[in-house]
Amino acid sequence: MPPPRTGRGLLWLGLVLSSVCVALGSETQANSTTDALNVLLIIVDDLRPSLGCYGDKLVRSPNIDQLASHSLLFQNAFAQQAVCAPSRVSFLTGRRPDTTRLYDFNSYWRVHAGNFSTIPQYFKENGYVTMSVGKVFHPALGLLQDDSSHHCVPGISSNHTDDSPYSWSFPPYHPSSEKYENTKTCRGPDGELHANLLCPVDVLDVPEGTLPDKQSTEQAIQLLEKMKTSASPFFLAVGYHKPHIPFRYPKEFQKLYPLENITLAPDPEVPDGLPPVAYNPWMDIRQREDVQALNISVPYGPIPVDFQRKIRQSYFASVSYLDTQVGRLLSALDDLQLANSTIIAFTSDHGRQSMDLVELVSLFPTLAGLAGLQVPPRCPVPSFHVELCREGKNLLKHFRFRDLEEDPYLPGNPRELIAYSQYPRPSDIPQWNSDKPSLKDIKIMGYSIRTIDYRYTVWVGFNPDEFLANFSDIHAGELYFVDSDPLQDHNMYNDSQGGDLFQLLMP
Repeated sequence: MPPPRTGRGLLWLGLVLSSVCVALGSETQANSTTDALNVLLIIVDDLRPSLGCYGDKLVRSPNIDQLASHSLLFQNAFAQQAVCAPSRVSFLTGRRPDTTRLYDFNSYWRVHAGNFSTIPQYFKENGYVTMSVGKVFHPALGLLQDDSSHHCVPGISSNHTDDSPYSWSFPPYHPSSEKYENTKTCRGPDGELHANLLCPVDVLDVPEGTLPDKQSTEQAIQLLEKMKTSASPFFLAVGYHKPHIPFRYPKEFQKLYPLENITLAPDPEVPDGLPPVAYNPWMDIRQREDVQALNISVPYGPIPVDFQRKIRQSYFASVSYLDTQVGRLLSALDDLQLANSTIIAFTSDHGRQSMDLVELVSLFPTLAGLAGLQVPPRCPVPSFHVELCREGKNLLKHFRFRDLEEDPYLPGNPRELIAYSQYPRPSDIPQWNSDKPSLKDIKIMGYSIRTIDYRYTVWVGFNPDEFLANFSDIHAGELYFVDSDPLQDHNMYNDSQGGDLFQLLMP
């Protein structure tokens, strides 16, 4: 297999599309906490459009597809950075990574950037009971050990507390089996346990006899049961781990996808003219024991074809496993007769996905507007001193409400719609920390502009001490014309130099 290509994997560097669908149980806005709409926010980790609702003929995702069938399904929704913690902090605060100043996993925005409000915090301050289950903000980066047991540790990017108590009415819930995700729980052909990329398991044999996403679903259902009789509306965020690597899922889901039915990636080649700074060496994947056993050269060594098929098989199986958990959660919402009074938003933090261009930073104002709350004002520039504002557009115009005021920042001409994203790099060439550099190691920042016509990226010098990009220090560039080159196979950046770039980008 040719090396993994930028923008065609689980993470799309610089410019990442993420699925978003929003279902509304009632088409009337709430005007008080007595008739306020509840909110169920489902966050999935690294989900690409391998779903029936996006036209995938192989993947079995009936529950998510059913949700999509009566939802507003966005086809072009862009995350602002293709790394879990920065992406989640970005859309949960409604601010871009250059405002949160979070590009890695190792700082807390309230300390390093500003005391910014979050979506759940805003709902909490407006009378909602707010609850967090699973991976909402970025969770454990490691384990703490006391005299009796191991405990998962919420990540630094949410102050080791999942931003509690700011965002949540109760301490956030993390499944106890979360700590085993990257440990030796995968039985290999040798009969021994390994920390593998591909990890179909017998659930009864794994530690605690369960998996994180199963536990999260059970906890979320218990919370819904308690909220059925609550006098206050609720905001429940449920974060699922799958289909993020490792592909650790109940082995019965593997049977849905016989290897003989698994095709190779349809467009595996690196784009013509791709600059080395844009290439992702996928070091996280290479750390898995079964991948190490393949002895793939770094950074461009191809993955054997038979292992490619196994990767795709396990990814699809992980999606179907996730789908069953979503189905259980939505069925409980129906059984408790809460569905008609609940806004359901379903999104991935990142993962390649393909109506109008929208951005995940729009989630904050849109959910507030749908729930009948005052939409936070647009942020000034800069906005580090402003606690409550949003950098994303209000997407209410996409919902068929005649009595809602449209956001004046939503243009009528689709060619005026733009999505922005960024990605940090430690060097001009791929190296061991290219996919997840720490702040101090970031020397280059890639900034992407996506329109309906093109994707344009510049890789520029970056000062991590001052959080400043130097746009006069251009290291490389990418330009793809989506209409004539939909798979973005041909980088036209070098062909556009000499003063012709502006003319090329004009509609």
